[in-house]
Amino acid sequence: MSIATISRQLSHPITDACATPAPTPTRLRTRTPLPTRDHLHAVLTPATTAFASPLRTVSDSLVVPTLHGTVVDYANFDHAASTPALESVKTAVDTALRTYSSVHRGNGYASRITSGWYEAARAQVHGFVGAREEDLVVFTRNSTDSLNLLAQCLPKGTTPFVFESEHHSALLPWNQAHTVRIPVPGSAQDALILLEDALENAARTTAGPRLVVVAGASNVTGELWPIESIVRIAKRYDARVALDAAQLAPHRKIDIEALGVDYVAFSGHKLYAPFGAGVLAGRADWLNDAAPYLRGGGATASVTSKQTRWNQGAARHEAGSPNVIGAIAIAAACAALDTHRGDIEAHEKALAEQLSEGLAAVEGVTTYSIFGPEHERVGVTTFTIHGIDSSLVSAALSAEYGIGVRDGKFCAHLLVDSLLGDPHGDQSPETAVRASVGLANNAEHVTRLLGAIATLAGKGPTFEYKCTDSGWAPVDDPRDLTLPRPW
Repeated sequence: MSIATISRQLSHPITDACATPAPTPTRLRTRTPLPTRDHLHAVLTPATTAFASPLRTVSDSLVVPTLHGTVVDYANFDHAASTPALESVKTAVDTALRTYSSVHRGNGYASRITSGWYEAARAQVHGFVGAREEDLVVFTRNSTDSLNLLAQCLPKGTTPFVFESEHHSALLPWNQAHTVRIPVPGSAQDALILLEDALENAARTTAGPRLVVVAGASNVTGELWPIESIVRIAKRYDARVALDAAQLAPHRKIDIEALGVDYVAFSGHKLYAPFGAGVLAGRADWLNDAAPYLRGGGATASVTSKQTRWNQGAARHEAGSPNVIGAIAIAAACAALDTHRGDIEAHEKALAEQLSEGLAAVEGVTTYSIFGPEHERVGVTTFTIHGIDSSLVSAALSAEYGIGVRDGKFCAHLLVDSLLGDPHGDQSPETAVRASVGLANNAEHVTRLLGAIATLAGKGPTFEYKCTDSGWAPVDDPRDLTLPRPW
């Protein structure tokens, strides 16, 4: 059974979504008038330089209004969903836009420059993931697109094996009639036993290729999966391994060759390169043997009235004008992360430890884990506050404290349901709150988040909220939350 690490317990029950929260919050009806929205362009002096990020992002000077009439530095704890662009990525994109043109078939100066940069981006990513010399790097839209591409390229008769703890992008692309779903494990060792049992049973009953699909790090708990051990088991049964690295790539070094995995998928928007591109990297044979993911220009080697011959290699699955800017953005992010990897890991570790230790000290807060609270993880923490709906927690953190978190089931419904389920049969929360640290955070952000959580756990929200179609929202919100369109 999955583990829920309970920091403290309060006597009041968990409320249903959009029900009246308990304890009853203090209602403050008078508020200080807010400044004009010109404050959104201000640059604040950070309250502390502790745990300063080794790389700057374009959102570092973003400030936001609160219901208290204050303006605060935005504390972005939603890195696991999407990340702001690095300053170096923006610089690379701005440079590439000046000479942007179509790739591969133009002889104009701009086209030749752009074509060269596009293939240089592919080479940069190839090195970033530690790919084998013969491996392909295919540019896609995101991790979901990458794994759907791989699903389309599976040889006939392939049996995918996937844990029910996976993000929906890794759980759902496969032919469900032929997919073996493995239950949410209760420990890392349990995961290995369940996988081996599933592969052993399949070896006795089915023929054909096999593919094990597994996350490098959980998008719900941040815990690192035992990839090396999973690969060893998979190879004993001649199974290939596809690594969903969406949550791993921004935080840890990936080495396809050293790990022995066959495919890696990740998204630019989680890698500080939010320009609409992703990556599928791995073995060429299945990709070359499959029909093109999209049919059109670029994927074709020749077209006659009687026959179409398709390209081999990455071009086979990159029909149409590719997202060159997105690819260059990913490459720039890969270069920056590779250069500063040690400093990034140290920065995130310090913030994650501060957050974890702080949450453990707050009465009424429950944090969640698949493999146990001491298991190694990246800076992702999921928690609930006893008696307060998670959507209300998220809304109050934003409106009252200038803090961005995520609430819900994080596109991993089966895992969240497993983690939140109460083994004693008492009322349990249906959703949770996720806080994920990254390069846009500093120690003051974590201190503010912990103080806000402690206040919510002890007293509830300071202001009055109503339940709307899109969740909880402040009543009579005086803030101007609009800005002119950027176009």
